[in-house]
Order: sequence, then C-alpha cells, then structure tokens
Amino acid sequence: MKKNTFEKTIGATALLILVGALALYAQANPELAPRALPVAAGPNDIARFLAGMPVRPDSPLAPLTRDPAWQEHSAYFEREFSKLAVRQLQKLHAWEDIYLLEATQPIPVAFYMFSGPDFLYVDQFFPRASVYVLCGKESMGAPPDPLRIANLSGALGNLENAMKSSLSTTYFITKNMKIDLHEQNLNGVLPILYTFIARADKSISNVTFGSLNGSGTFQESARGSIPGVRIRYTDNQTGDSQTLYYFTTDISDGGIKSTPGFLKFCERFGAGSSFLKSSSYLMFEEGFATIRNFILAHSNRIVQDDSGIPLAYFDPNKWNLRLFGNYLGPIELFKQHFQPRLQELFARSNPPPLDFGFGYRWNYKEANLIVAERK
Repeated sequence: MKKNTFEKTIGATALLILVGALALYAQANPELAPRALPVAAGPNDIARFLAGMPVRPDSPLAPLTRDPAWQEHSAYFEREFSKLAVRQLQKLHAWEDIYLLEATQPIPVAFYMFSGPDFLYVDQFFPRASVYVLCGKESMGAPPDPLRIANLSGALGNLENAMKSSLSTTYFITKNMKIDLHEQNLNGVLPILYTFIARADKSISNVTFGSLNGSGTFQESARGSIPGVRIRYTDNQTGDSQTLYYFTTDISDGGIKSTPGFLKFCERFGAGSSFLKSSSYLMFEEGFATIRNFILAHSNRIVQDDSGIPLAYFDPNKWNLRLFGNYLGPIELFKQHFQPRLQELFARSNPPPLDFGFGYRWNYKEANLIVAERK
C-alpha cells in the first residue's frame, strides 16, 4: 500500500512538474502555447477570436491573441466592421425607426432561404426573432478550432477573403466560400456565422451539430442527408435567448422532393417572417415553386429585394406591398428577370429613397427594397 501511495505521489508530482514546465514554456513561446496546452476553447471564445475581438484573459485562446497574425486580423475586422456600420448599418437602423418599427417587436421565427452564412442582415431586419432558420448549398466546413491551426495567418486570411464581398458590398460571392480540402483553413459557413454573431454583440452558449431526418426532426450528432448546426446565444443588449439553425440543403423542387425533412422542420414553427436577398432570382424559375409557395404560405411579413419572389405571385387581396428606393431592373447577370410591372409600380408610387445598399444593388442610389405584409 505504501509503495503504491508513494508511486502515486511521485507520479502526481512529476505530472505537476510537467504541467508547470509546459505552462512556463507556453508563456515564453505564446505562438506555441495552444499546441502545448491541450485545453479546449468554448464556442463563444472561438467566435470572438475569429471576429478579431478580445477573449477572456483565462481563455485557452488568450496566448494566440498575442500572435501578430491575429493582431493584424483583428485590426482588419475592426476597420471593416466600423466602415460597414457607418456606410450601411447606422443608416439602415435610422430607416427602420421610420419605416419598419415592427423590427423592434419579438417574432417567433425568421426564415431566410438561400441565405448562405448571411446572418448579418437577417439580424438587422429581424433582431428579436426567437429562432432563425437559414439554409444554403454552402457546406458548414469543419468546426473551427484555432488551437489546432498550423498556419494561423493563412487561415485567418481565408476567413477575411470569404467575408470581403459581404463587408464591402451587401452579399457573398459564393466562389470565395468554397471549402478548402485542408479542414483547418477556416472556410465554409460556420466560421462566418461565428464572426457575425460575435460582432453583433451576442454570446454563444451552445453549439450542436446534427442533421434532419425525413420527418423534419433535428437529430443531435447524427449524420444525414441534411446536415445542420444549432447555435444558441444570448443578445447582450436585450438579454434575449435566441437560436440559429443553418442547414446545408437543396431547396429546388427536386431537392425538396428527394429530401423533404427541411420543409417539414420549418413547418413546425408555423408562420413567421421571411427575408430574401441576393437570391439569384431562383424563385422566378418553375424549378423553385415549392419553396416559393412555402414562403408565401408561412410568412406574415416578407422583406426582400427584387431577386426574391416575383411581383406576380403577391395576390393583392392577400398582401400589402411597400416599396423603397429605385427599381432599375436586375444586374446584367440576371437581366432576363426584368419585371415591367414592378417598374411601373415604382414609378407610380414614388417610393421613399434608400440611403443604404441592399442586395445586388450595393450602391444605395440603385437599391430597391420591398416589404410585403399579409392583410
């Protein structure tokens, strides 16, 4: 017994010496600290780190914030998000105070089809939704873990490149978000969602990966044909607890027919609000009739640009439309989806101007915005 106790004591002492040595080594070599100390970081720390924001002093990621690569990344995001606030968000909030006071009201759910990782704008227009449901064909990518990134500068650079278009215009360029074969290069939707959530002054409490089954149930840790993530967080300003879902799925008619779980999941929330922006005019095509009809049937309010649901599908007996900005028609890439009736409606109603960009028209002088409200 004594021998075993002595051996345990020696072993414990040796372990303490080893841990102490690793800690000293980590302090002397902060860039190597995460690989020397195998302590997992929580999702909120990871989100703040990716967003270029300070982490807790006792966070496993704190030593990495002394790395020049992170400090350059932090300075870049501080600069870009500050410019975004002045150019876009402050003006958007002033517009909401006049024309969309409903934005301040709690709602049960906000649907954002064809969203990709654009949490930024659905949060601006519907900041008090209890649940957000986002989807796109973009993959989530690997769960970000800065402690395991070998080339921090390269990985943070990939994240900056993926977000550059959304910060300088108002939409993502999909090719900039392609998943890199190297799983730690911070590509995919998840690192971008983390960044937007942290920069929106929210604290992530829980992240759960899973997939939807055929009946629309979110199954934790399961791998299926509709992979997704559930992110729970708290708004630091209001104290509201909110939940964001993102699913990688095909919502064309054929995609929904082959994997119906996503729409069945959405149906569980009943009616809510919908947001559509820079959606490639897909719902102008007959191959997207199912999702178009779902949005019309399950929305009390729809905020969109002209690339969302065509004017022809808004029954005037069921919907009131409010128009803002200018309708110049689609950008050249989508010119075949010009709507003469919408142009007439804009010309006849003399809508209030916009002083912030929206959708593909990131120049505010050319932008249009449509608020559809169910009668």
